[in-house]
Amino acid sequence: MRIARINSKEKDVNEEVTDLSLLDPLILKYKGRKGNLIPLLQGTQELYGYIPRAAFEKVSRETGIPLSNMFGVVTFYAQFRLQPVGKHIIKVCHGTACHVQNALEISESLEETLKIKDGETTEDRFFTLESVACLGCCSLAPVMMIGDQTYGKLTGNEAIKIVKNIRLAENN
Repeated sequence: MRIARINSKEKDVNEEVTDLSLLDPLILKYKGRKGNLIPLLQGTQELYGYIPRAAFEKVSRETGIPLSNMFGVVTFYAQFRLQPVGKHIIKVCHGTACHVQNALEISESLEETLKIKDGETTEDRFFTLESVACLGCCSLAPVMMIGDQTYGKLTGNEAIKIVKNIRLAENN
């Protein structure tokens, strides 16, 4: 399952980034080096959690890499993000094993509880929900991951409990 990654109707959250000076050491490290595009993009995303428009423009201006090249790479590779994500990214596996074990129930339950759709982030930026092609845990199907933690053999209700417990634990 592939997430629609570009939505021109969404509000532009990219304007929130103000401290572009954080990019200076990264640009200094990779400027003029062969094969620098992906490390520059990865480093930018590591700094901000996604790649803001203003960061694209600064990197392009200071390295000479055309915006079109950067945008082409970012939209090709699923690792890159153009919008901010939540503190916790929930990845629900929709590979074959998980699909036949009703992964759709997990996704739908989480969407209803969190009041977001696949690929979206809660208003408080606490959770982002993503469908992924495979998490490589087929024997535990259906599976979801939150951060580094894998949860297997789930039902929709169990997935909801896990998410609620994470929120409770961090609110205490």
